[in-house]
Amino acid sequence: MSLLVRNGDGLAMRPGLTGDWAAAWRAFEEPSYGNRIGVTARADRLDALTASLAGRRLDVAAWYGVRVFTDTAPDDAEVPGEAELAALLACEERAGATDPYRRVAALTHVIAVRAA
Repeated sequence: MSLLVRNGDGLAMRPGLTGDWAAAWRAFEEPSYGNRIGVTARADRLDALTASLAGRRLDVAAWYGVRVFTDTAPDDAEVPGEAELAALLACEERAGATDPYRRVAALTHVIAVRAA
């Protein structure tokens, strides 16, 4: 199974980086947040998600952070040129597989397999 979820463990990063201290403070404890389109959404913490999957006989085989460096990019940002895009993607891929960066990514990608 492949799951892509909002990362509850990194939920305070976006508001913190943009100076929204009230939202950053709430994000430390609350499992939901107001997203950029104004919808209240849920975030999942890796430990709780892993436990929930285990309860369904699924083991986490791998997990990655997604949007480590690009989460605060404006929705209308220009697409970078080919060389810059390649560098950006390489950095995102490496950070998404490396602690501590993947722990604070905007999203968590979990790959789970049926337990033996």
